[in-house]
Amino acid sequence: MNTPPPHSIHGIGRIGIVGGGQLARMMAEAAPAIGLSITVLDPAPNAPASDFAPQIVAAYDNLEALQALAAASDVVTIDIEAVSAASLAALEAANVRVAPSSNVLGIIQDKLLQKEFLSAAGLPVGRYAGVDKVEEVIAFGLPCILKARRHGYDGRGVKLVRTTAEASEFLRHGPCLAEEIVDIKRELAVMIARNTAGETALYPVVEAEFDPAANILNTIIAPALVSPEIAARCGEQAMQAVAALDGVGIFGIEFFLTHGGEVILNEISPRPHNSGHYTIEACATSQFEQHLRAVSGLPLGATTLVHPAASFNLLGAPDAHGEPAYRGLDTAAASPGVAVHLYGKHRVSPYRKMGHVTVTASERSEALQKANELQQLIRIEGSEQ
Repeated sequence: MNTPPPHSIHGIGRIGIVGGGQLARMMAEAAPAIGLSITVLDPAPNAPASDFAPQIVAAYDNLEALQALAAASDVVTIDIEAVSAASLAALEAANVRVAPSSNVLGIIQDKLLQKEFLSAAGLPVGRYAGVDKVEEVIAFGLPCILKARRHGYDGRGVKLVRTTAEASEFLRHGPCLAEEIVDIKRELAVMIARNTAGETALYPVVEAEFDPAANILNTIIAPALVSPEIAARCGEQAMQAVAALDGVGIFGIEFFLTHGGEVILNEISPRPHNSGHYTIEACATSQFEQHLRAVSGLPLGATTLVHPAASFNLLGAPDAHGEPAYRGLDTAAASPGVAVHLYGKHRVSPYRKMGHVTVTASERSEALQKANELQQLIRIEGSEQ
């Protein structure tokens, strides 16, 4: 591996990342341009980020491995929420710099605690309740949305339940958050970075479209078709949320825009996020470089939208298993304004994120139309089909 760069004037040159997935991979790709080096910790050998950074192979909560990561780093960050907040707190107790902090992670990784925190901070959230028993779901009201309090992501651990039988089945997974069904006109998102000095950098508000079969984010369109007033409200809520958390790093914040014009804060992710992938090609500073800037103490970069864009996930086909086989990527990669990102994953499974494609154009509608056409062209199959 390359020799790590010398420390910056801020004393931070080496970043340790707990998690070595695609987000860490794209952070590792962005790091050299701003004089930083990356080391990752991940339980899976040859994790996606290992193509660009040294990897420690160990469980996320292995304290000895975390200490080794800290010894090779000036600051430790994350690319996944499935990390023990207590383990990160143990690093902090040993004077290791962790960003975002174990306190921030502990709040966000429990969906009920997150919702309670946001509500207490005065942010608009939908009606919710913590539920452990089907009787509590009935009292809350059916139909409703049930979310596993912990370890739910990419469509997992979320279900619309209409009957007591569906609620009872879902509750077998453990304690849940119940949320009322919102009359959604659009789903919106914004990336926001905050550094140790409390300075923030806000990205444009984008629109999110979801794959109904997988209940997973499918396409991001930048900018969102909303009024300046709605965009400003999203930005204000984002800044209020990260300031209340005293968060450091980049945060993905998701909103519901109702047909009545209400903006409801849905969830926060304390890391680079799928809704910010478009920033690599479409913005002055990518979300990955921005996160590294925020946690290392470098000045935050400009967030200007240089080109309208549409970005979509490359998901494993519904019947895909085994080694991935990519269909249609050659045509996509040869098309002007199209950037293909593969995540270096060696196995595909149904709806697994294997990469993403971003289309930039002079007009939002042109980028979206081209992205929709490419989605019909590309398919990721598996060797075991």
